[in-house]
Amino acid sequence: MTTAASLEFVGTATTILRLGPFTVLTDPNFLHRGQRAYLGKGLFSRRRTEPSLQPGDLPPIDLLVLSHLHGDHFDRVARAELDRHLPILTTHAAARRLSRWGFRQAQPLDTWTSSRHERDGWSLTVTAVRGTHAPLLARPLLPSVMGSVLHLVDPAGEEFRLYLSGDTLYRPWLREVTQRTGPLDAAAVHLGGTRVLGLLVTMDGRQGADLVELLEPAVTVPIHYDDYTVFRSPLSDFTDECARRRLPTRVRTVARGDVVALDTGSLVDDERP
Repeated sequence: MTTAASLEFVGTATTILRLGPFTVLTDPNFLHRGQRAYLGKGLFSRRRTEPSLQPGDLPPIDLLVLSHLHGDHFDRVARAELDRHLPILTTHAAARRLSRWGFRQAQPLDTWTSSRHERDGWSLTVTAVRGTHAPLLARPLLPSVMGSVLHLVDPAGEEFRLYLSGDTLYRPWLREVTQRTGPLDAAAVHLGGTRVLGLLVTMDGRQGADLVELLEPAVTVPIHYDDYTVFRSPLSDFTDECARRRLPTRVRTVARGDVVALDTGSLVDDERP
């Protein structure tokens, strides 16, 4: 694909994706360092980091992809300041809540269903894929979560697929992602080894490497790993594990406020772990 795809990292799971003519915002979290995010069921977590942007700093956004409605993925700042007409693709539970809050284009996606967007001969199709935020016995404590595959096709018919894991744990049935949607050019994986009441509810470094080994994206960008006190697995757990296994992906880490290319051709000098 001649037009490079890129990811700008704002913090936590908040990114700005530039995919051809489309600009996509993910999981908006703008709380400042020291503020607390509400995780439901009376649970809170304090932010350790500062986001690189606030809502007023955002470029024009075509679409918001929201994996689930937790305070570290859609916070009170996003609720107060984001455009109420912004198209949002998310889970059924999140769409209902967002609609009550006045967001007029919150669209729920069932697993394996899609939303297609077109502009100037380009198309962007967002497909909801499976994920699980908690072990079976703890699922009533946490909201349902949506992974997604963003499939970009340029006017010449060239394709690009980006997987957003959402706050899922690793499970072997995630193999369905590539079986159903095709090979992945890139993946943004939510890590952190989040623990709530002692239970692991997002992938740690080992599980993240398991997922990369399973799905084999050409490029992998780790996000969601050090922003809150509930995150227990540092980024190095993941990068060290990928290097130890010599996984067939290019791991591209990105600092808050920086931009990383998502296509393999843009950075010829980066190294495989």
